Amino acid sequence: MMKKSNLLLALIFIITFAGGFISGVLFSTNDTQRETSESQKSRKTEQAPISQKNPKPKTTPEPAQPKVLIGYVQDFRDPNTVHYSQLTHVIFSFAHPTKDGRLLLHGETAINHLRTMVQKAHQHHTKAMLAIGGWYHIQGGESYEYFKTAISQPASRTRLVNELVGMADREKLDGIDIDFEHPRSEADAKNLAAFTKALSDKLHAKDKELSIAVYSKIHSVTGTEVTSVVFEPSMFRDVDHVNIMAYDGQWDGEYNAANLSPYPFTEHIVNYWANLFEENGISKEKLVLGVPFYAQPEDLSAGQLSYAAIVGSNPANAGHDVVTMNGTTYHYNGVATIQKKTKLALDHSFGGMMLWEAGHDAAGHQSLTSAISEVLKKSTTEQEQAKQYTVKSGK
Repeated sequence: MMKKSNLLLALIFIITFAGGFISGVLFSTNDTQRETSESQKSRKTEQAPISQKNPKPKTTPEPAQPKVLIGYVQDFRDPNTVHYSQLTHVIFSFAHPTKDGRLLLHGETAINHLRTMVQKAHQHHTKAMLAIGGWYHIQGGESYEYFKTAISQPASRTRLVNELVGMADREKLDGIDIDFEHPRSEADAKNLAAFTKALSDKLHAKDKELSIAVYSKIHSVTGTEVTSVVFEPSMFRDVDHVNIMAYDGQWDGEYNAANLSPYPFTEHIVNYWANLFEENGISKEKLVLGVPFYAQPEDLSAGQLSYAAIVGSNPANAGHDVVTMNGTTYHYNGVATIQKKTKLALDHSFGGMMLWEAGHDAAGHQSLTSAISEVLKKSTTEQEQAKQYTVKSGK
């Protein structure tokens, strides 16, 4: 019995010791592996050289903001003569407001021209818009009183907004242009702002654009601000483009054809609007500088001439700003001046250029539209190259 008992105890002791030893070995091995793994991870994190860290991904540069080239087209103009391919927008001019908020056009000819213009524009991926207002009214006299009355009362203002939106839908327009010439009081400015806001809300809800043509606000002789035309700056937040009519300075003071739109006059205009938008925190990309495509005679009775007629008489006239024809001296903007003005606008971060009027342009290499387009395209290319360089250089 003693021997059996001793043998049994010895066997139990051996089994227990062996089991503990094996368990200890297994536990120690697993623990060591975990420690080694954690240690290796720690060392990789602590000792990884900078060159092995993941580099920041390079971002694709945003494309340069496209510049607009907007051309107004008069309602009697043959829409087949417009350089659509070089324009981003064409604006049919004009629809006329009645005092109770309805719209008038110059009969079937005008509506047919509008429809052809829209069709031609869309074939060239150019946006087609309709301008309301202008200087003269279809029922006679200045448009001011009609427009002023229409937007002064809530009922007629709402009706005019609905008429314009309805026209935009029916005629497949890409937007509306407001040309109220001109708000002459604080009340006018307030009513114009209310009209603009209401029209903006409805058009933008339909993914359509709204632009507004504005007086230059600068006297061509003194270079000072003209206070008789009044705008509410906040209104410009509600539009896509502000088309500055930087011409017709010949009417400032006594008639002087030389003040049509000389370069120094335009410099004052560009500085005024750039400062106004900066002061009010509005993007200067909305600003569009307008240039004339017509010539003004020193003898007012002679009547205006188109730029096409000026260079048609002598192609060399494209390189000048003054010419004498048929005994009358005419003032205009030639190719060099137009391109200089385009660069001026771009240097002040404007969104593009506007021209009055597309039907006045010459064809071929003497075209002012082509001259502007050339500068705009060059500027866009340079912006793209600058952004690509910035990304590649990491600056």
